[in-house]
Amino acid sequence: MIPLANFTDDDATRTIVRALRLLAVVTLIATPVVWWKMNWQSALLLVAGAAISGAGLWKWLRLMTVVMAAMDANGGGNVAKPTGRVLMGFFLTLGLMLLVLYVSLKYLDGSVYALAAGLALGVFALTFEALRLVKAWTV
Repeated sequence: MIPLANFTDDDATRTIVRALRLLAVVTLIATPVVWWKMNWQSALLLVAGAAISGAGLWKWLRLMTVVMAAMDANGGGNVAKPTGRVLMGFFLTLGLMLLVLYVSLKYLDGSVYALAAGLALGVFALTFEALRLVKAWTV
């Protein structure tokens, strides 16, 4: 149990990594179900949405780590590492996610709801992990 007052950057990192792991597990379970109930295009749209969501969570984790390290370095008088490379990677990944979204919608004739469900899986996983933290803090 982690008290809220002692919550560190490493705890936040572990929370997001657990959310990514949960996202992967739910995607692996949901993909065959969507394939069986709908079709393979819808299953692929679900995977594409989950991949976009997972990539977004991963890049936010990297960005958060760099910003927190820069804040810690500036507070202690140390020189922070440049964040330009991480920012460039963040925006390149954002562009790649838009490209995957466009291509999957243009060429896959599946259910848009499956794509939306894949995108929502990241929000679900992060919310689930946040609720686990709230439960640990309040019990």
